Amino acid sequence: MLKKSILLENKASLTCKNLQLIIKTEVKESSIPIEDIGFIVLDHPEIYISLPAMNLLIENNSAFILCNSNHLPNGMFLNLNSHHIQQEIFKKQIEATVPLKKQLWQQTIVEKIKNQGVLLEKITDSKNHFDYLASKVQSGDTSNMEAVAASYYWKSFFEIDFKRERFGDYPNNFLNYGYAILRAATARALSGSGLLNTLGIHHKSKYNAFALADDIMEPFRPIVDEKVMELMENFPEQELNTQLKAELLKILTRTVYFKEEKSPLMVALQKTASSLQQCYTGDRKKIKYPKLWS
Repeated sequence: MLKKSILLENKASLTCKNLQLIIKTEVKESSIPIEDIGFIVLDHPEIYISLPAMNLLIENNSAFILCNSNHLPNGMFLNLNSHHIQQEIFKKQIEATVPLKKQLWQQTIVEKIKNQGVLLEKITDSKNHFDYLASKVQSGDTSNMEAVAASYYWKSFFEIDFKRERFGDYPNNFLNYGYAILRAATARALSGSGLLNTLGIHHKSKYNAFALADDIMEPFRPIVDEKVMELMENFPEQELNTQLKAELLKILTRTVYFKEEKSPLMVALQKTASSLQQCYTGDRKKIKYPKLWS
């Protein structure tokens, strides 16, 4: 069953009763089965959530995301006991060899560059050399083809003069919000497969609690880029509002494609996370990334 994504931007009280999340605002009261919730985004300083509701959400592997004063996702609660052999998987992940991690990073960057190339072709209606760049990615991406591809990608992507910066001008704010949602979804999937988000295969900052999510989300970033381009073409606003945030949340249900089936993104991320877990345990050699377009 496809889980629901909920965005709350007004003063509200969240409690639970009979396995239902009870949402009370100043104008109405509604309820939703907690087992149906995949993501809940809390974006108001006066949202109250009870501890029983919080625990039930976590037990059902729902990710709830807190936003900061700039209305960007700032933190997330995840289930820390979501897999029946968690300790064994942690051990395999911690003991992963450097060559294995380098191979996994190579696979990840190859997929990212290929996806950037496909999207750029769709937008510019002209061929590019991203397949060639992808073929030059070495183990661990030691030649940094990711940066080479990114430089060309962002120069060609928007018709406006654009520089991709975390705190940069519009549409960086749209991209940041979309990437934060993607990061949360990736972290949730990895946690559900018993993996430790703190321990990345490439990202290593001691301040980063979601290094592995930052690694595995890389090939999926063009989904956000495509959505932001669509929003720029259809909405005049340059500041995020409720409608635009709701549109960006729709990336979680966007269809992606495996060889044998098509799948919503939030389900596909679970398949990718499970395949990564199997790479750590020695049951697979490649991460199972979907195609983003048919």
